[in-house]
Amino acid sequence: MRDLGALRAEAFPEPAVRARARSGAANAFPDLDGYGHVLFGADTAHPAVPADPLDGLRLVPPVFVPHRLAKLVELAREPMYRDVVLETMVGGLRSTLPLYLSAFGSTQAASVDHGLAASRQAGRLGIPMVVGENVMPVNGYGRIEDDPERSMLGRINAYLAQALDGYGGVVVQQSTEDADAEVWNLVYSDPNVQALLDSGRLAFELKVGQGAKPGLGGMTVLDADTAAGLADAFAMDPVFGAGGHGVVLRCSTPGTFTEEILRQQIRLMRNNFPRAKVWVKLPPARDVRAAALVAWGAGADAVTVDGAEGGTGWAPLAFLQHVGLPLGECLRRIGQHPSCLLVSGRMWEGTRVAKCLALGANAAGLGRAALLAVDTDPENGLMNLVDCLALELQMLTSALGKYHVGALAPEDVWSAEGTSAG
Repeated sequence: MRDLGALRAEAFPEPAVRARARSGAANAFPDLDGYGHVLFGADTAHPAVPADPLDGLRLVPPVFVPHRLAKLVELAREPMYRDVVLETMVGGLRSTLPLYLSAFGSTQAASVDHGLAASRQAGRLGIPMVVGENVMPVNGYGRIEDDPERSMLGRINAYLAQALDGYGGVVVQQSTEDADAEVWNLVYSDPNVQALLDSGRLAFELKVGQGAKPGLGGMTVLDADTAAGLADAFAMDPVFGAGGHGVVLRCSTPGTFTEEILRQQIRLMRNNFPRAKVWVKLPPARDVRAAALVAWGAGADAVTVDGAEGGTGWAPLAFLQHVGLPLGECLRRIGQHPSCLLVSGRMWEGTRVAKCLALGANAAGLGRAALLAVDTDPENGLMNLVDCLALELQMLTSALGKYHVGALAPEDVWSAEGTSAG
C-alpha cells in the first residue's frame, strides 16, 4: 500500500501551494522571467499531459509497390527518393512543399527580427505564410507608423521582397479585435497587396480558436505604458500584482460561435473578399469534426487545426498541461475528407509530417520550430530546417513506395495496438 504522506505530496505539492499563497493569481501562469524568451505550448514532458497518439504510430513500408512500378515506367529507370514530388496545394495556394509558416502574432517571442526573418525565408521557400492575430491592433498597419517594420504591412512586404514567383502566398488571420480594426478591409484594398490578389496568393483566415489555449483568446504580457495605450482595444488584467515587474496581462476575447454564426462568417468572407482564399482556424475541441464539416460545407478553402501541442504564446499552465485534444486525436476524429485540412503542433521533422499527411492532412504548419530556426540563423535557419525536413519526407514517402506526398494514406501507418491507423 502506498504511503499516505507520499500521496499528499503528489496531490498538494508544497512549493506550488506556498507560491500561490504568497502571490495569488500570478502563479496560474509560467514564470514571468521566461516571457519573450521561451516558446510556450503543451508541455509534453509534464506527467499530466497525455501522449499524442501520433507518437505511438509507426510508418510501415510494404513489400509490393505498384506506385514505384508506375514511376519506373514513367522515368524509364528505377526511381530514387529525390523523385518524390513535394509540391502541392495548401489551402488554394500553390506551395513547393506540404508546409506553411504558422501564425506569428504580436507576442515578444515573435519579435520584429524573428517575424521579418521568418517572412523573408518563407517567401524564398515558396510556402504560404500566416500573419497572426492582433499584429495590426498592437503594431499598426504600416503606412504611417514610426516603426513600419513592426507592422502588418512590414511582414507582408518582407515576404513579398523574397517571394518565389508563382508559389506561396500570404494568409491574414483575423480575431475579434482584428475585426474591430477592419484588418481584412485594409489589406484587401491596399495597392501594396495588389500583386498577391492578381496572382491568387492572398487568403484570409478566420480564427475560431487555437491550440495551446482552446476556449481562451490571445494573451500577452505588456508593460504598464504599452498597456495604457492599448486599453481601448483589449482587456487588461493586473493579475501579476505588485511583484509582477510592472506588467499586466493583455487579453483578447475568444469570440462566440455557433454552427450558423460560422456559416455566415464564411459566407461574408466569400462575398466581401471574392478574390481571397478562405481559411478557418479551429482549436483542438471535442467537436472539431463537426466544426470542420460546417466550415468546408460553407465553402472554406482550408480548415486549420492546432493540436493542444500547437502555439507559441503565453497561456496559463492549466491550459498548457490539461486542456485540448492532442493533434493525433483531432486527426482521428476528423478522418479522411476530400477538402483541405492543415495541421500544426510540434512540427519540426519529416516523420511527424508524414504521419499527419497519411491520416488526412494536406500540409503541416511550422511554428515554434520556425522561430527557433530563425533565432539560430536569421538568414538561413528556416531554409536549413526545411531542407532537412524535406529530405526526410522524400525518403519516407519513397520508402512507403509512393512518389507524391498526396498519395500517403492510412495504410502507411500502424498503431501501437497492432492495427492499421486507418
